[in-house]
Amino acid sequence: MWITPEEVLLANALWVSERANPFFILQRRKGHGKGGGITGLLVGTMDVVLDSSARVAPYRILHQTGESQIFWTIACGSSRKEITQHWEWLEANLLQTLSIFDNDEDITTFVKGKISGIIAEENKGKAALEDEDSGKFREAEQKMRKLFGMPDEEKLVNYYSCSYWKGRVPRQGWLYLSINHICFYSFLLGKEVTLVVQWTDVTRLEKNATLVFPESVRVSTRHTEHYFSMFLNVNDTFKLMEQLATIAMRQLLDNEGFAADRSLPKPCKTLKNVSALKRDLDARAKNERYRALFRLTQDERLDGHTDCTLWTPFAKMHIVGQLFVSNNYICFCSRDEDLCQLIIPLREVSIVEKADSSSVLPCPVSISTKNKMTFLFANLKDRDFLVQRISDFLQRTPDRLWSDGHPLALIGHSGSSSPGTSPLSSSLPTSTGPVGEPSQQRHYNPSLPTASQGLLSIYQKGDPEDHGPKATREKMKEESWSIHFFEFGRGVCMYRTSKTRELVLNGIPESLRGELWLLFSGAQNEMDTHPGYYAELVEQAMGQCNLATEEIERDLHRSMPEHHAFQNEMGIAALRRVLTAYACRNPSIGYCQAMNIVTSVLLLYCPEEEAFWLLVALCERMLPDYYNTRVVGALVDQGVFEELTRECLPLLYDHMQDLGVISTISLSWFLTLFLSVMPFDSAVLLVDCFFYEGIKVIFQVALAVLHANMDALLGCTDEGEAMTILGRYLDNVVNKQTVSPPIPHLHALLTSGNEPPPEIDVFLLIKSSYDKFGSLRADDIEQMRFKQRLKVIQSLEDTAKRSVVRAIMTDSAFSIEELEELYVLFKAKHIMSCYWGAITTAAERHDPSLPYLEQYRIDLGQFCQLFGALGTWLCGTHTATLAARLFRLLDANRDGLVNFKEFVTGLSGMYHGDMTEKLKLLYKLHLPPALCPEEAESALEATQFFTDDDSTQESPFLSDMDFLVQEVASGEEVKDAGEASGGKDAEEKKEVKDYKYYLRMWAKEKEPKKETIKDLPRMNQEQFIELCKTLYNMFSEDPLEQELYHAIATVASLLLRIGEVGKRFTNNNGGGKKPNDSANVQTSAPVAELAQPEKEEPNRESGSGQSLVCKALAEAQLETPPQQTSDEEVKDDTSVSSYSVVSTGSLQCEDIADDTVLIGCGGDQQRRGSTLDGDWSITFEQVLASMLTEPALVDYFEKKGDIQARMAACKMQRAVERQVSSSSDHELAQLST
Repeated sequence: MWITPEEVLLANALWVSERANPFFILQRRKGHGKGGGITGLLVGTMDVVLDSSARVAPYRILHQTGESQIFWTIACGSSRKEITQHWEWLEANLLQTLSIFDNDEDITTFVKGKISGIIAEENKGKAALEDEDSGKFREAEQKMRKLFGMPDEEKLVNYYSCSYWKGRVPRQGWLYLSINHICFYSFLLGKEVTLVVQWTDVTRLEKNATLVFPESVRVSTRHTEHYFSMFLNVNDTFKLMEQLATIAMRQLLDNEGFAADRSLPKPCKTLKNVSALKRDLDARAKNERYRALFRLTQDERLDGHTDCTLWTPFAKMHIVGQLFVSNNYICFCSRDEDLCQLIIPLREVSIVEKADSSSVLPCPVSISTKNKMTFLFANLKDRDFLVQRISDFLQRTPDRLWSDGHPLALIGHSGSSSPGTSPLSSSLPTSTGPVGEPSQQRHYNPSLPTASQGLLSIYQKGDPEDHGPKATREKMKEESWSIHFFEFGRGVCMYRTSKTRELVLNGIPESLRGELWLLFSGAQNEMDTHPGYYAELVEQAMGQCNLATEEIERDLHRSMPEHHAFQNEMGIAALRRVLTAYACRNPSIGYCQAMNIVTSVLLLYCPEEEAFWLLVALCERMLPDYYNTRVVGALVDQGVFEELTRECLPLLYDHMQDLGVISTISLSWFLTLFLSVMPFDSAVLLVDCFFYEGIKVIFQVALAVLHANMDALLGCTDEGEAMTILGRYLDNVVNKQTVSPPIPHLHALLTSGNEPPPEIDVFLLIKSSYDKFGSLRADDIEQMRFKQRLKVIQSLEDTAKRSVVRAIMTDSAFSIEELEELYVLFKAKHIMSCYWGAITTAAERHDPSLPYLEQYRIDLGQFCQLFGALGTWLCGTHTATLAARLFRLLDANRDGLVNFKEFVTGLSGMYHGDMTEKLKLLYKLHLPPALCPEEAESALEATQFFTDDDSTQESPFLSDMDFLVQEVASGEEVKDAGEASGGKDAEEKKEVKDYKYYLRMWAKEKEPKKETIKDLPRMNQEQFIELCKTLYNMFSEDPLEQELYHAIATVASLLLRIGEVGKRFTNNNGGGKKPNDSANVQTSAPVAELAQPEKEEPNRESGSGQSLVCKALAEAQLETPPQQTSDEEVKDDTSVSSYSVVSTGSLQCEDIADDTVLIGCGGDQQRRGSTLDGDWSITFEQVLASMLTEPALVDYFEKKGDIQARMAACKMQRAVERQVSSSSDHELAQLST
């Protein structure tokens, strides 16, 4: 590439000059190309080990004038071909111009200006994102693409110097981390190591330090492990690898490709070795931590953070912490997280001002809210800039929270950031009338009882007031919270301290439960910023009928059936509205079992709209991926729970693993937050803690349950006994402080036995979980979640692969191992289209709700690539055409996509079919729909030829026998109908008979009909010529190509005469019979008569047909691709020299039987312009019979293909590890193989 001219003092140091003229010198780096000796090896090693690996290309062009010792680098190249193009351009465009100049300085100025202009012109069309990257980083990215054969779509994120352990020997080199691959390259003393691993193949990623591998990173795939060490900063490298692996897992999970964030603020200056993608990923990681810490929505983006102090009026002291500012919130978190946390929505802010600074309170900022609360921050480093940023965000905060005035403007935006969410149609009612005047036609309106209060308060209104000790304790709890609100504030701007957590652990009063759940989960903020959203969503959702709504209806009456609130239509209707609205909001999740149980509990304490937003917070933020089609999130946390059990309860873990209990029990615990396995009054206290503390509470309580039953579990001998012990324990966890009437727990009633175990106080269980396992941190859980996510998703992918293989193994002749390998290659092509093709197209063709067999599909371009790598019928330049025909044949539903079963069907016919099956497939490839009109102009004419006289036929290819069968069947129907209409009971008999008859007919239609060779349509002359052309190209690379050429020429001649004979029969019948009638006569014609063409005088039409075939074969040979040439070698092709060469213009039909090869000599004369015989046609039986007369063709089509070798070669193209010992031009050689 052209580079900005740079001055070079020592032109020949470590370089060898290869070409020169008075103004320019082309040089090659020592250590590249031929020769070099020990000096070349040392130079090549130095280029890799040092940072110059990204800077020094193996070729360069220097500019020099006269006797000057100063040289200027103007171009560099990674291959000889690239640098030669630049050299030839200089010689052609600049040499003559430069010879006119008299002054050397003018020559240098002109050359530098010319090169700079070329570079500016090249960079003009580049995206702004690429321009942000430094020149050095762009060169490293280009080097990566050259080394590993990556396209321009593959973006480098960062590269690091490290060692790759190959055996016990470390290879120093460079690790390149791109969006989709982890790559390593090393070249030490002639030994080259190249490694490419797709992120989607990674099953484990660990950072560890051992004696053998100090400070190393282990990357594991299904088949091997790779160790990297000697990083300058292993922590930063590992964090980036975690992010990229997470993106890949998300891609496997829901086919979501990576999209760079174009709205990042541009850096003040170009960073030396940091790409825009690296900045993007760093910003994403910070945003995720920020949103998780303060329970904010997925669209919240952190603008910046700074150290500061916060004055806390309740403690009368300044607390040290960090202030975070984003587009909608100002948040504070103390250095000790339990000390104080604060969230201030900008919509609540009324005044932001700089207070007077003093020695006690330096650089303070005062923030006042609409509810009369004032927050004082101090010790701010850049107070002026902070106030300006907050003011900017306040100006962008609209008075109305909807930017476009419509509540459903953000429909389809789910917290899971899934592209599967689709916008609702615009056919929604936009006017709901004034508040207080609900429309009777609407499913949800403010007058509904559940729109303003929870179901529990509705159904407890009639209960007599209880003045017992439980009610008194409940009043004391309410009073404690009132004092807390007075001291720490109430609402979203409340100070959240350790005192708040203590109150939550003691139990939230039922009257405040809904309000505090909404506050602690972050759902309050979403509800406040989306007024009217739920009401409009309900109206849209309730009119839909899909799989999710059917599942919801099925589970409605299974949701807490023991509670009287859900034993009537009011509770059921509210539950239906909430679940259906969420399924409409987030179609990628829709509805999942266990959502009904959680939602029913939310509705007991919250109005409908609040319950809906709590469900959004649960599904999209607090329990990510829990409720998708494969409950991935719950499986991940199940793995985390197993890991925690191994660390905290190692003795019990080993015994439980032997029994297989942990994986069985934990899934229901996590999916329903213990609501389905514990009495309701007790489980709801765990939900209180969960909304405040997050998932760590569920892990703590689960560990505490196992610890409390350790002795009993260690004595268990089977899984059932362990399940019974844990089930009875959880059934007897009671809440002795509840004021609600007791709700019977069905599971407890069924498993209580004669002597139920003693009751366990839920408050003691929660306290025990904090005492024993309270050291769990959210960061540690997220780290374990990452490890388990890799394992779970890859395990699900393996399960999907096995399911697909089992589904099609009976219909395919491939072995199980071969089918699994084919599935891996097929899926890799689909995934590759996500990041190297159109992301939206790939995402649309992946539907997780479909069966595994149909989830992954590929388009025509990817199919052609796989056909070229795996197919046995390779035809040179004709291969792509044949692949496109096979694709159209396999694409049964005409959607432009082929699934794995269809793909295997096509391959199986080529590899494992007998000669008849292979020829049948080849025959179909030259008939519509495989043969498109562009390839065969007369295909439409052929179809019309067969349908001109068949106006009464349902199918254009029905034979006389088919018509006879239809007539007989219809006659039987009439007869049956006549017999059944006799007496009074005839009507009933007829109805029964008709019913059974239609059932039989329906079953017969559903039965797969096996296609026979007689079902294949006839082939016209144009299609036959295309078939001959394909066969001629197929044989061009076969060792017996000359024998095959001779055989196909003989068969073509024979088939032409068969077609002529059939046409003569048709003409002699005077058109009285249909073409299919003549087919029967043709088929019965003696082959011996057709095998002696000299007995019949070939007419003019016959000569025309033979001439067309001759020209087609000639064109086919002329299209044989030339051998690829390189710098070192040139290959010659003399395969046709052993046979006589004749001109097709003078070739007669009888001459084809001789040892000849057809060579076209007609110049620009085209076959398309020739006149085709519209009456000429042949059948598949005739093609098969003719082929069987030639042993060479029989041997060719009976030969079995080796799919294993082709799959191995295809996997090598995916750049699995390879080591090459070479001192030649290794980079170009690697890329060309």
